[in-house]
Amino acid sequence: MWTKNNIPDQSGKTIIVTGANAGIGYETALTLYEAGANVILACRTQDKADETLNQIKKHTGKGSLETGILDLSSLVSVKQFAENFLQTHQQLDVLINNAGVMIPPASKTTEGWELQFGVNFIGHFALTGLLYPLIKSTPDSRIVTVSSMAYVYGKIDFDNLKSEKDYDPMREYGQSKLADIYLSLELQRRIEAVEDVVLSIAAQPGANKTELARHMNEEAYNAAVERIGGLMDPWQGALPSLYAAVSPEVKGGELYGPHEEGGYKGYPAQAILLPHALDEEVAKKLWNFAEVVTGVSFPA
Repeated sequence: MWTKNNIPDQSGKTIIVTGANAGIGYETALTLYEAGANVILACRTQDKADETLNQIKKHTGKGSLETGILDLSSLVSVKQFAENFLQTHQQLDVLINNAGVMIPPASKTTEGWELQFGVNFIGHFALTGLLYPLIKSTPDSRIVTVSSMAYVYGKIDFDNLKSEKDYDPMREYGQSKLADIYLSLELQRRIEAVEDVVLSIAAQPGANKTELARHMNEEAYNAAVERIGGLMDPWQGALPSLYAAVSPEVKGGELYGPHEEGGYKGYPAQAILLPHALDEEVAKKLWNFAEVVTGVSFPA
């Protein structure tokens, strides 16, 4: 059973956590701060970032904290965050693509993408690419992309990424989380092709009590909880991300998540990916599409 007590000292490491102000992101950032890392709290607004920093500082930690404004629904904001970070830092040991939105009312990003696809995938794709040169130059670096068990029912509909046809919140959420799996696995394949020494790893947190479910109505929420058999606390949901970020046992191009109840509960372990998540042709098509719409190409 792997817990935060297994985390080695993180002193000297610089780690970005997107969406660090709530739920799993908060617990991830807090734990890494406690372990000695310099943690950048990448949040949508300065108020959220400052509130998170002050909350974490109430805990005993060996590390340090910084804040950064990152609105993943705007590629302008993503670019500005990356530029600011690159101007002020000489290393990036771990990028944890954690932030996400789940089943909101129909809405779009600044660039017109369906919000879940735009935030969960497009924004993180651009961020990863813009920061990749620094990640690549940092020894033993990692990129952790947080997906969800919702990837199981995901399918990429290239003709409806801006809700051109219709909008189904759960369908679009599953699509965005499958896209995150494709991002992580395809990136690892491309890293290996150019012989860079970086690990790209996917994580999924299982079922947890977080703000992510705030758009679910009470009936749907209760039905989901009953079906799953209860929810984990956020600290436990953060463990797969932490395991992927620091464990010497993880491998690039793999998914890590809770080991019980079909991936919804338990402690971190390597997960078996379903066949559709291993479709390299769709992954390449999605990657090429993302390069075009973001203007960001990597790892070359």
